[in-house]
Amino acid sequence: MKLSDNKATMSFANGAPSIELPIYHGNIGPDVIDIRKLYAQTGMFTYDPGFLSTASCQSAITYIDGDKGELLHRGYPIEQLATQCDYLDTCYLLLNGDLPNATERNDFHKLVINHTMVNEQMQFFLRGFRRDAHPMAVLTGLVGALSAFYHDSTDINNPEHRRIAAIRLIAKMPTLVAMAYKYGMGQPYMYPRNELSYAGNFLRMMFGTPCEDYKVNPVIEKAMDRIFILHADHEQNASTSTVRLCGSSGTNPFAAIAAGVACLWGPAHGGANEACLNMLEEIQANGGVAKVGQFMEQVKDKNSGVKLMGFGHRVYKNYDPRAKLMQETCNEVLAALGLENDPLFKLAKQLEKIALEDDYFVQRKLYPNVDFYSGIVQRAIGIPVSLFTGIFALARTVGWIAQLNEMLADPEYKIGRPRQLFSGNVKRDIKPIDQR
Repeated sequence: MKLSDNKATMSFANGAPSIELPIYHGNIGPDVIDIRKLYAQTGMFTYDPGFLSTASCQSAITYIDGDKGELLHRGYPIEQLATQCDYLDTCYLLLNGDLPNATERNDFHKLVINHTMVNEQMQFFLRGFRRDAHPMAVLTGLVGALSAFYHDSTDINNPEHRRIAAIRLIAKMPTLVAMAYKYGMGQPYMYPRNELSYAGNFLRMMFGTPCEDYKVNPVIEKAMDRIFILHADHEQNASTSTVRLCGSSGTNPFAAIAAGVACLWGPAHGGANEACLNMLEEIQANGGVAKVGQFMEQVKDKNSGVKLMGFGHRVYKNYDPRAKLMQETCNEVLAALGLENDPLFKLAKQLEKIALEDDYFVQRKLYPNVDFYSGIVQRAIGIPVSLFTGIFALARTVGWIAQLNEMLADPEYKIGRPRQLFSGNVKRDIKPIDQR
């Protein structure tokens, strides 16, 4: 972050004296106006619901150019990471700032894979939940409970504790997600196997049983790994901002990540791919492909209340670069599993075709986003819709940790404390009860 020679001048129509505010340059992206001293100089706050124009921090981890449809992790394009690296390489990059060499890569992969087991007492904690509980409700509890089982790495101000907690969280999240799934299914938990890859291990823990050996399908393994990479981090989104805000209070890393999991659960955030699949199933139940055109006309009608899920993005005003990569994976998986003619997938393809060709959607840049394709891929693999957000949380854990560590290492960080524009009652006195 470099201080610009230019300054922003704020003038007031009421004759109050103008003030000058510093401007900073990022390496790429828009400049920022530093308003930290605005209240002290003017007695006023800025007002920006949803942080549409406010940078809450400086970060060197992820950069998004929504107009170009560009996503960079530590400077590397997501297209290169998704095709030339695996998820654990991406984890190393996000945590450490650069890709590992051969020795570092081997050591990091081994370190994570060797910590995939969870404390045996976790399964007894899990039994306290109803069998039909939503997996995200279970996962929020399990992640928060990690601090009770691994209390030797809960000092957020200790860099070594944070490093240990980071490895534990990345390693154990697949195990916890698979345990939540197996618990709901009434099946025995599958212990991780150290000779398998990160994605392969997760698939075996999800779909394997003690009755027979589970053989990992390499196409599905690659698809699962790509899903993890494409969801690893995405700048200052709602859940990442939640983790930063939670961590700014000095709480332990497990609690901060649990807060991120809870935020991710929302249908406007991590639950978007779940909402997308539910939408497809509803269209299918109401007539399928034959009714797609009618459904899209309803979407265009603002008074219909019908929403198109899985299209468009708050940041991307161009095609989501992750969506192009997920589309490739989607086609590979459907072909490998012989599902090209599955009614729901044919419906999704028809929906995609209309959105990419119809002027209404093209002009509004409502392109398919990563949620649209990842939901289809996960359904094809056999992952239940209710677990989609849990897998998103698994993948995003490393991004949350990297962002949390970056914030704690920033000498300018303070506990988060947003301001408000108060619109309630002014001061008043309590009347006796017989006069109210």
